[in-house]
Amino acid sequence: MSCWEVLADYGLRSIGIGERLLPRDDFSICTQVVLIGSGMIWNIYFGIVALASGFFLATVLALGKASRNPALRKPAEWVIFVFRGSPLFIQFFFAYFLFLSLKSVSPVFDPFTSAWLGALIVLFLNTAAYSGEIFYGALLSIPKGDTEAADAYGFSGWTRFRKIVWPTMLRLAWPAYTNEAIFLFHATTLVFFSGFPAWQQRGDALYYASYFADKTFNPFIPYPILAGYFILLTLAVIGLFGLVNRRLNRHLPQARRARLRIRPQIIR
Repeated sequence: MSCWEVLADYGLRSIGIGERLLPRDDFSICTQVVLIGSGMIWNIYFGIVALASGFFLATVLALGKASRNPALRKPAEWVIFVFRGSPLFIQFFFAYFLFLSLKSVSPVFDPFTSAWLGALIVLFLNTAAYSGEIFYGALLSIPKGDTEAADAYGFSGWTRFRKIVWPTMLRLAWPAYTNEAIFLFHATTLVFFSGFPAWQQRGDALYYASYFADKTFNPFIPYPILAGYFILLTLAVIGLFGLVNRRLNRHLPQARRARLRIRPQIIR
């Protein structure tokens, strides 16, 4: 098969478009690049949706943890503690069996046993907890002069938060939040190795890389291909978040603008 035929047959296989069966004998580099790239669709889906939805919950958790009201502070503290204190792999494992148990009670929970929803919920809660702690630290670091200036201008309540507190919090938290976004995309590789099954062998990039490594007994081709895809994805995240960081710091002098410092986490 030519590379174009491989691309047509397997380019969208991970989402059910194209060949139903995985290749049994054609393990060319082109086939591996295409199929592993097809699996990246799932990694990008999990990362983007979990990050976008978790951003808002993270803001709520940060505000809750900073609240003086124990009824708001304690639940936020416990959510952050539980999801930051336990390994992500274990969270996937327990979530899958929890949803499986609920499925036996009511068919309403049937979609939750699928990776596209069940694993997404785990990633959503996990990144919200980590991001919430980042935002909480940024809230505590807001210069007192900013809030005093807001008071002097007569800002209070929602207006004060929207115009002063929230933008300053994001500006201070953004470099660390960028690191969290990068790690979240890397963490999506755990989905199909943690309990959630790959239906009809439609998995993510690591799923296909492991398949080729098992079939060819040569991990030195599929895993570097996988690493290359994630390096490209990381560069894309750095570029997009860098633009947002520049926007958040546009009012500051050049010397005071925070620069992104990418520090990948080895273990979570």
